[in-house]
Amino acid sequence: MHDRQNDNKFTKARERMLRCDLKGRDIIDPRVLAAMVEVPRDEFIPQTYQSQAYDDGPLPIGLGQTISQPYIVALMTQELRPGPDCEVLEIGTGSGYQTAVLSKLVKKVYTIERFSQLSESAQAALGRLGINNVEFYIGDGSLGWPDSRLPEKGCFDRIIITAAVPKIPKPIAGQLVDGGFIVAPVGYTGVQRLVLCEKKAAKSIEKVICDVRFVKLLGEYGFEEK
Repeated sequence: MHDRQNDNKFTKARERMLRCDLKGRDIIDPRVLAAMVEVPRDEFIPQTYQSQAYDDGPLPIGLGQTISQPYIVALMTQELRPGPDCEVLEIGTGSGYQTAVLSKLVKKVYTIERFSQLSESAQAALGRLGINNVEFYIGDGSLGWPDSRLPEKGCFDRIIITAAVPKIPKPIAGQLVDGGFIVAPVGYTGVQRLVLCEKKAAKSIEKVICDVRFVKLLGEYGFEEK
């Protein structure tokens, strides 16, 4: 389980994050704010970068991947509009930090990671925190969740993509319920647009939130591996 001594060590840093980086900007959803305070970001960061655990910036987690800055995690979560009865698909487990935040807000999270080493590390971190409403899968996230393991209703209420995609992959869009939302960084260049897509009667209504910078999602419906 989580070490309370670490909680005490990072109390001031976590309070500053909440006050300045989240409330001080445009994060207003009280449930999202509570989840961001409850989930200890330091649990998901390599020891080398522990002193920067609550700084508002991305940090390396190995294999060329990063943990997103707290503000972007909170913003994507807020835009996703997660409800307590939602089943959420996350493409790109990474460190597991975004996964953990979502787990506090929804019924269940289904998360896919390409790199087994990262998935195993994330599973260990969530295990230490006693989080048990997450199902993990290792594979090509651009293909969506395996059909044989889909939720009972056959699709997801919300989908979050935590790596840049050239466009929303068709297999992923097809796994969203009507009336559901996808949040994803979309674009070919080093800077992408963070987009909110609402599915209505098989059509997608898009809203651009802001510019962001994410590592690329590699896969059949993502970017090609060089």
